[in-house]
Amino acid sequence: MKRRILMAMVSVFVLGGLFAVGAYAGHDSHWGRRIDPIVSTDWLYDHSAEVVIIDIRSAGDYATSHISNSINEPFVNPFATKWVVSEFEGLWLELPKTEDLFQTIGDLGITRESLVVIVTAPNPGEPPFYGLCNATRVADTLIYAGVKNVAVLDGGYPKWVAEGKHTDSVVPNVIPVTYRSRVNEAMFVPIEYVRKHIGKAVIIDARDAEVYFGAAIELPFAPKEGHIPNARSLPAPWLWKLNVDGTYTYKDTEILSAMASGVVGRYKGREVIVYCGVGGYASTWWFVLTQVLEYKNVKFYDGAAQEWIIYGYDMVPYQWD
Repeated sequence: MKRRILMAMVSVFVLGGLFAVGAYAGHDSHWGRRIDPIVSTDWLYDHSAEVVIIDIRSAGDYATSHISNSINEPFVNPFATKWVVSEFEGLWLELPKTEDLFQTIGDLGITRESLVVIVTAPNPGEPPFYGLCNATRVADTLIYAGVKNVAVLDGGYPKWVAEGKHTDSVVPNVIPVTYRSRVNEAMFVPIEYVRKHIGKAVIIDARDAEVYFGAAIELPFAPKEGHIPNARSLPAPWLWKLNVDGTYTYKDTEILSAMASGVVGRYKGREVIVYCGVGGYASTWWFVLTQVLEYKNVKFYDGAAQEWIIYGYDMVPYQWD
């Protein structure tokens, strides 16, 4: 009898521990997460001392005011940032060299075990979703580099300010580290991989619907109408909702799941390749599919429509009957 009681107590303790771990891990247990991939302003307010907060707004905006203890590594101008490599006459938003990326991460004091939250804001004069996608582009890059726990702040800096949460202009001291890891080479795929997997993988076009259907083109980087053959439209702007305070936050997980399963399917092991115009919008769908919805076989084609057109491959416009 005593032995059965003891075993029952052990079972309750173990199950309770597993429940607690699962509750803290949030949506993405298969990635070994310890924070949710999308965190609220309230959550960050309560846990700001436990995480590395990276503000990717411009240096000027950051200097004016920012979330306390956040550090700044801007991603506003795609031609003047350490997060991507871009060329005026070549491809935009490409991965930096590994050694350069590791240097950037180490200079921010980040290790593979760090809990990182990315803070962004819409860029003046641009569609709001461009700035929001910058956060997931940085998050994806950190995940590629081996950082295990990366999240984005839902609503970004504008939501934090709209709620009256404290900001300051104090720049925290950062202790650089030597960052060591291995990049996830399977995460990003080259153009020939995409071409060979047409009709095999589910190819997701994350651009605006009118661009996918050939009713508009994206200048200057993708001056040709249509989409990659067999690609399915799943526009990144559909991911967010506009709030009464003028901020944008992600739609509920149930809605995101329905959108994804309606286009990709419910089998989460099926191979998916996401692309967009240059590598911004696609970053958000890669992040949501893998980190939030637990799709396990999603590739990122960051050469995007820009590279596809440069190589002269076919773009298929919608055929109106």
